Amino acid sequence: MPNTSRRDPKEPLDHGANFFARVGAQIEAFWQRVTEGIEIQVLWTQFVAEARASYSLYSREVDWDALAHESRGRRILKTASALFWAMLMKLSPARRVFLLIALVLGLLALTQGSSVKTGQNVAAQPPQNFTFVLLSLAALIFLLALELADRVTMKRDLEIAREIQRWLVPESPPQVAGADIAFATRPANTVGGDYYDAFLREVQDGGAPVNRLLLVIADVAGKSVPAALLMATFQASLRALSNARQSLAELVTGMNRYACAHSLGGRRFTTAFFAELDPAARALTYIGAGHNAPVLRRASGTLERLPAASLPLGIDPRAQFTTGTLTLAPGDLLVCFTDGVIEAVNARDEDYSEARLLELVKNSRGESAASTLKRLMADVEKFVGPTRQHDDITCLVLRAV
Repeated sequence: MPNTSRRDPKEPLDHGANFFARVGAQIEAFWQRVTEGIEIQVLWTQFVAEARASYSLYSREVDWDALAHESRGRRILKTASALFWAMLMKLSPARRVFLLIALVLGLLALTQGSSVKTGQNVAAQPPQNFTFVLLSLAALIFLLALELADRVTMKRDLEIAREIQRWLVPESPPQVAGADIAFATRPANTVGGDYYDAFLREVQDGGAPVNRLLLVIADVAGKSVPAALLMATFQASLRALSNARQSLAELVTGMNRYACAHSLGGRRFTTAFFAELDPAARALTYIGAGHNAPVLRRASGTLERLPAASLPLGIDPRAQFTTGTLTLAPGDLLVCFTDGVIEAVNARDEDYSEARLLELVKNSRGESAASTLKRLMADVEKFVGPTRQHDDITCLVLRAV
């Protein structure tokens, strides 16, 4: 019986299509692994922000005033040289030497390539040229591996520090009758020096202990790890001192004495805003210690400021702190923030400004504290765009209900 089975003429094409499909899937998987699924536009935005931050870091060490008097050509060469030395000096001495060796090998490769073009020893030069190229690339990759190892170690330590810092601030606002609270923070680096807190504590009122809601927002001078360490000491002293049934003024005075003992002669001061709310009477007592004046939006739509009439913490151990009082009505909104909010800059080097903040708060009628906070943080992020954040951003919102 004759074999009637026939081979499909399209089968080789199907094999080819399957091959290209597999290759395409592998390339896509590789790209997803490298980019972690981030879109091209977002990747480019991140790259631009990081490039600007790196240039800002190195350009600080360039004497731009001296270069302003040079001719265009000499100015370009001297600028490139100054930026190169600024980058080189960030490395350890051993790695500086290694980088110079890698660059010399690269120059030798270029030199050998030029001699090939002129016809000198053409047969012998390509292998030698290729050797110099390989050695130069290997040296640069090895140097990159050393820097990445340091970065990974540091990043792991910073991630642990960030987790510890998260434990020091509340994860969710306390549930207090008559008060709607929301807060958020966004450090400029992995860890930051901003602090916020909201918790009930007992105080003496006419001899009887009563609960009061304590609200705190603070900004330690500086950024990153040094500021984060001082923020941790601020939190520890606040929690320790708040256990004593003392007035808000006594609490802040104790915080100031502790801050002065750890401020390196006033160089590591802390601005802070403290407020204590009597939930039943809606009476608010507050102290501004050199901090940005919070905004109070009354239910009627009028705006008030709660000025910082006292010195920051950590400057003068004998400082006196002025106490303010007011009464909240249902619908009143209190917005506390650090200077990272109003000083956030965009690509045109413009500040977000208090004017924008006040306009946003003024238009927050009828919103919950969380909605106002979300809208504020989103507006700051939209204004900044791809520009890298240069300071910690923290905001605490209280609405009387």
